[in-house]
Amino acid sequence: MEQPEASLAIQVLPQSTDGDNVIRIVDKVIDYIKSTGLNSFVGPFETTIEGDFDKLMEIAVECQRICIKEGVPGLLTYIKMAYNPKAGVWSIDKKTAKHHE
Repeated sequence: MEQPEASLAIQVLPQSTDGDNVIRIVDKVIDYIKSTGLNSFVGPFETTIEGDFDKLMEIAVECQRICIKEGVPGLLTYIKMAYNPKAGVWSIDKKTAKHHE
């Protein structure tokens, strides 16, 4: 498998007092991420996605829009990114596979 040029970890926290609504919206964001076809890993605090830098930036923006379209007044988003367009970055599997055996 070719190394991805970038890896993005994203956590969205919709501002809502209704915990069930927060989970529903976060689930919509995760469904969207999965629909992109990029390799992703859903963790308890964030979802990691790997691929082309520009595509990952588009995904990060759309995650914000999904939350707002769902009616929350605002959200907090935490993003971590590794980017190396020439050599690539370590894949999700390389970083975590040994912990899931």
